[in-house]
Amino acid sequence: MTDAPAHELDKRAIVKAYGRWAPVYDLVFGAVFEHGRRAAVAAAERIGGRILEVGVGTGLSLPDYSAASRLVGIDISEPMLRKAQKRISGSDLNNVEGLAVMDAAHLSFPEASFDVVVAQYVVTAVADPEATLDEFARVLKPGGEIVLLSRVGAEAGLRRALEQWLAPAARRLGWRTEFAWARYTQWAERTQGVRLIERRAMPPLGHFWLIRFAKAEATTASGNKHHAACAER
Repeated sequence: MTDAPAHELDKRAIVKAYGRWAPVYDLVFGAVFEHGRRAAVAAAERIGGRILEVGVGTGLSLPDYSAASRLVGIDISEPMLRKAQKRISGSDLNNVEGLAVMDAAHLSFPEASFDVVVAQYVVTAVADPEATLDEFARVLKPGGEIVLLSRVGAEAGLRRALEQWLAPAARRLGWRTEFAWARYTQWAERTQGVRLIERRAMPPLGHFWLIRFAKAEATTASGNKHHAACAER
């Protein structure tokens, strides 16, 4: 893929890094990323139904969803999920079906399990971004959406040079500073039935973007087969 980092993130390093972040994550990132979180939740709520939040972390977003949405949260960090479970218990969030420790690139859910897949600040913080996006598309129902809040790296100039300079330190903290937009577009181009429907810069400073992909509805032929099968029953 274009502009792939020379050294991809290591899964064990990610788990260790987010275990360290768990006690202070809400304090450090809660207010900074609030606008983006609310934008992602609003996008997911336009579809509603059963929503998978990948990288749910400490569960900061969970209270923002409507009671009508059914939520499942996963994260690779068990310490993060322990904080999320406390938030659920303390807020009486009855619409949360469950939380699970899980690798985003190897989801244990069947195909077409969710109406929406939400991943906030996740794609640039996993060991294999393209495999992770493939899994999002697999577990998404036809007609559903993938909603990402994600970093898009600079294509040129001082910011790009700075991102490359900071890359080794960022990897030790559990994420990438450099991540080309081409990686998203090339993934969508090679993934059948998926298309980009929105790309919008988010505060602070436009370093992160709200990115939405839609999965095509089931084909008419499949629909006719489904109706025929129902009629036979």
